[in-house]
Amino acid sequence: MKSTVRIQLSAMMFLQFFVWGAWFVTLGTYLSQGLSFDGAEVGDAYATMPWGALIAPFFVGMIADRFFNAERVLGFCHLIGAVILYFSSSITDPSTLFWMLFVYALAYNPTLALVNTISFAQMEDTGKQFPTIRVLGTIGWIAAGLLVGSLGIENTSIPMKIAAGVSAVLGVFSFFLPWTPPQSSDKKVTVRDVLNLDALSMLKDRSFAIFAIGSLFICVPLAFYYNFTNLFLNESGFENAAGKMTLGQMSEIGFMLLMPFFLARLGVKKMLLIGMLSWFVRYILFAMGNSDSLVFMFYAGILLHGICYDFFFVTGHIHVDNVAPKHLRASAQGFVALITYGLGLLIGTKISGYIVKAYETEIAAGTFIHDWKAIWLIPAGMAAIVIVMFAIFFKVPDETCAENE
Repeated sequence: MKSTVRIQLSAMMFLQFFVWGAWFVTLGTYLSQGLSFDGAEVGDAYATMPWGALIAPFFVGMIADRFFNAERVLGFCHLIGAVILYFSSSITDPSTLFWMLFVYALAYNPTLALVNTISFAQMEDTGKQFPTIRVLGTIGWIAAGLLVGSLGIENTSIPMKIAAGVSAVLGVFSFFLPWTPPQSSDKKVTVRDVLNLDALSMLKDRSFAIFAIGSLFICVPLAFYYNFTNLFLNESGFENAAGKMTLGQMSEIGFMLLMPFFLARLGVKKMLLIGMLSWFVRYILFAMGNSDSLVFMFYAGILLHGICYDFFFVTGHIHVDNVAPKHLRASAQGFVALITYGLGLLIGTKISGYIVKAYETEIAAGTFIHDWKAIWLIPAGMAAIVIVMFAIFFKVPDETCAENE
């Protein structure tokens, strides 16, 4: 791969995840403290992204992949998204904002697959080259968090405007990316293909079925972290919350580098369980900590994100690749992504919103405080139940562990 192409792809990944990280992390704080939305209304706003994850495969699989160059679709989506996100930053009605963010999610979610498609099309060895490109996305997310946190604008609409501006830049930049023609122009794509329903045959295998069910249900408590951690930290008096939350992405990079070491020694099941257990521990730390003498608990909970994500999701992808028949690997990966990032997070987002609302008190007109200890113990309990059930029923052949070494 030429150095100029590498630079283009790296810049694309950086901007792609800068856009998401700039507004998504602090949305809950802005809606609650800036617009006085209650917990359920905040949850509804966050639910738009999982809805996008469920619907986006239709757009990418049945339209973009068949008729248009990937880089052009990427540019179009980001330009449309920039306009929607900018106008969303001035909306104060919960229902109107939900539908605007829903449309934005339909524009943004397809780009997550498109940036991978564009990258893979330019690489001779994806195993070696893709990680060095994809890591720029994590760095972009970190940069966005550091910028927003340092500016002290977490409870304002400015992060959405920043994200809209960067999205417009990426939209224009996309038209100068390497030529990436349609991948499936000569193949009839069906709804079954788009939803990866061929992978349903793998549910006949008890081990894979338990893995899929466990992955679905563990994403329910995960939504609490994604949707409400920034609001929780700000409400608890944790300064520069958005900037300090990027420690989670930094730990993600660190543990990603350590993955081969741990996989070789622990195997798939222990890795998955450690990842799940880390979510339980994180919520307990948030419930018991404070921004004063026990502030280390907040930092520990944030830093656990690397283990939470890498040990479960990355290990899960490896496990699926090992156990799925070769002709079903792509379908199986897509199916697991659909039930976790789509269905699991959608259910979790709705539940978390109602629970946060149930534990909030209006101390003044449009000003809420929350019983965060009670709130965090609920996803901790959810995670504990999933962990116990997964530990009892999930089994993986010993040879699978060896294949991961």
